[in-house]
Amino acid sequence: MHSLIDLATALSENSSDSVQSGDIQSDRVLAMGRITSVYGIKGWVKIESSTEAKANIFAYQPWYIAGKNGLQSIEVDEYRAHGKAYAGHIKGVDDRDVAQAYCRKDIYIEKRLLPELGDDEVYWHQLEGLKVYSIGVLEGDSGAESNPGGDRTLLGEVSEIMETGANDVLVLKSCLNSIDERERLVPWLDEFLHSIDLGKGEIEVYWDPEF
Repeated sequence: MHSLIDLATALSENSSDSVQSGDIQSDRVLAMGRITSVYGIKGWVKIESSTEAKANIFAYQPWYIAGKNGLQSIEVDEYRAHGKAYAGHIKGVDDRDVAQAYCRKDIYIEKRLLPELGDDEVYWHQLEGLKVYSIGVLEGDSGAESNPGGDRTLLGEVSEIMETGANDVLVLKSCLNSIDERERLVPWLDEFLHSIDLGKGEIEVYWDPEF
C-alpha cells in the first residue's frame, strides 16, 4: 500500500534537527504556511499554517520568506492561537510598519528536515503537479482490468490532496491534453492506484474517465 505522509507529522519525528540561519537556495525549501497581515502595533503578524498539526510550524525555525535578494531567514519568538490561525511576533520587529513588509508572503522550511521514507510512502507535496492517467477500470470482484494494455487517458494533474477522515483524496484539475476541463476527485486507495513514477511525474490509476 502506498502511504501519504503529511509534512508536519513527519517533521515532528525529527524535531531535534535545526535549520541554520542565512540565505538558502529556493530549490532546497518547501512552503509550510503564509504570513497574511499585521496584528496589533508591536511587530506581530497573522500566520496561517498549511500543515496537519497546525502548531508544528513553530517548531521548525528559522523560517524563510522571499526578500529583495532571494530567501531570507526570520524567527518568531512568541505566538498564540488566533481563530483558525495564529498571531506571532517576529524577532527584532517591534513596529507595525516594519512588520507590514513581511506580510503576504509564504513561509518555507528546508527539505533536508524530511526523514527518509519507505518504498511505499510519499509526501503530499511530492504528488502535487503530477499528471494522472486512467489505465482502465477493474471489473467487480474479479479484479480484472477492463482495458488491459490499452491506451492511457490523461485525467488531469494533482492540484491538492483533500482529507475526508476515511481516506485521502486526490483533487485533479484539467491540464494540457487532459480529456476535458472537469475537476475530479480520486480516492487514494489501493484498489484505484496502479503506480506512481515521481521521476516521470505520473500516477496511473484505475478510474472511469466518466467520473
